[in-house]
Amino acid sequence: MSDFIISHEVIIRLSAFFGTLGMMTLWELVLPRRVLTVSRVLRWMNNLGITFLNSFLLRIIFPTAAVGMTVFAQKHGWGLFNYCRIPYSSVVVISIVTMDFTIYLQHVMFHALPVFWRIHRMHHADLDIDVTTGTRFHPFEIILSMLIKFAVIITLGPPTIAVIVFEVVLNATSLFNHGNVRIRRGIDHVLRWFIVTPDMHRVHHSVEDNETNSNFGFNLSWWDRLLGTYRAQPRMGHKGMTIGLRGFRDTKRCTNLPGMLAIPFLSKITGYTIASHTWENPKEGH
Repeated sequence: MSDFIISHEVIIRLSAFFGTLGMMTLWELVLPRRVLTVSRVLRWMNNLGITFLNSFLLRIIFPTAAVGMTVFAQKHGWGLFNYCRIPYSSVVVISIVTMDFTIYLQHVMFHALPVFWRIHRMHHADLDIDVTTGTRFHPFEIILSMLIKFAVIITLGPPTIAVIVFEVVLNATSLFNHGNVRIRRGIDHVLRWFIVTPDMHRVHHSVEDNETNSNFGFNLSWWDRLLGTYRAQPRMGHKGMTIGLRGFRDTKRCTNLPGMLAIPFLSKITGYTIASHTWENPKEGH
C-alpha cells in the first residue's frame, strides 16, 4: 500500500484536492452558514487563480517539493528517526502530529512578526470566507512554508508515506475549515475537540484583532486549547461578524489578482502585535 501511495502521490493529491473542493462547494450551495457579500464568480476566479499560480511557481522552484526532500533525507540518513529504533507505525503518527504542530507554530509566527504578517495579510484580506479562502495564500508565503517543511523534514527524517498523508490531509482540512457551511452545533462541539471546524476557524478571520489572533490550527484543534489561543465563538456571532481586515475593505484591491499580490507592499504596519486586544472582557456570541 505504501509503495502504491508513493508512486501515485501526484494523482492522490490532485484527486483529494478536487474531490474535497467539489464536496465543499456542493455543501456551501445547499447549507451555507453566511450570506456572501462579494460576487462568488469574481472571488473564485481570483482565489483559484492564485492557487494555480502558486502550484506553477512551486514546480519551478522546488520540482520535487516536500516528498522529494523526504526521499533525499532518507537516502543520506538525515533526521532523528534515522537514529532511533521506533516502530514504523509510531514514526508515521509522530511525524504527522509533529508536522501539524509545526504548521500551527508557523501560523502564529506569520501573525506575530510584522514582516511575515505583511505577507499573510493577503489570506485575511478576503472579504468573504468560503472553501476558496483555504487556497488563497501569497506566493511568498507558499515558498516560505515549503522551506519550513524542508527544515522539519531534514530534522525529523520522517517516512515518505507520512509526508504524503500529511500534505493530503493539510490541503483537505484547509478547504474544509474555511468552508461557508452549516454544521449542527452539537456535532460541531464534538468535532472541534479533535479537528478544526469551519465555525472554529471562521473566528480567526474576524476583523477584530483579538479574534484574528486566535484559533491558529489548521487540522488538529489541540494546539489552540493547549497553548491558550482558543476562542469558542466570535462575539458578534457568525452571521453578524465582519470578515477581513480593517485597512483592506476595497473589493478591487482585496479580490482582483494584481491587487492581492500587491498587499504585502501596501501601507505601514503600526500598533499590530499578536497580543492586541481591541475589546476588553468580550462576551462571546453564538
